[in-house]
Amino acid sequence: MPTARESLLEAAGAALAARPWPAVRMIDVAAAAGVSRQTLYNEFAGKTGLGHALVRRDAAWYLDGVDRALSSSGAPAERLAAVVEWTVRAGRERPLVRALLTGCWNGNLPVPAGRGVRPGLPALGPAELIREVRERAHAVFGAQEGAQRCELAVRLALSYLVAPAEPPGPGRAGLLRLLSGTIPRAGAR
Repeated sequence: MPTARESLLEAAGAALAARPWPAVRMIDVAAAAGVSRQTLYNEFAGKTGLGHALVRRDAAWYLDGVDRALSSSGAPAERLAAVVEWTVRAGRERPLVRALLTGCWNGNLPVPAGRGVRPGLPALGPAELIREVRERAHAVFGAQEGAQRCELAVRLALSYLVAPAEPPGPGRAGLLRLLSGTIPRAGAR
């Protein structure tokens, strides 16, 4: 059984999918989650806190997908292609992920922490997400070049989010050709 916090995040995510963030009402989110409005305010302290939690949740969801792609079986190029495919799919499916990856926020989405809310706090954005993906790739591949290639692969994926191609990109075979250079292991020269 989900916790009240999880239920509220799910209800807020569903509300955001149906209407712009400014039109999302806390009373409706609480009712959809099956909890009182006071419980919502106890969990998130208000709409701003709920919005920040939604942004963090979608960032974690995206990074979980990156971890799955990097840890999948296959050659390094196949795993990098999986990261590209995941990044494009996640950005197209979830507006918050797209905004996190591209830095393109609009008034229809909750504002992430640090963006126009409380100056001085770091905002989670493209640079931070790419840095995190790179670190995860470095942990998997054990070589700086592998991490650099993964960063380049994610940046390639971002170009497909910002300027979608018709038909949608080079396809898996094209990605594999592009990413298929050897990634040396740590210590190898």
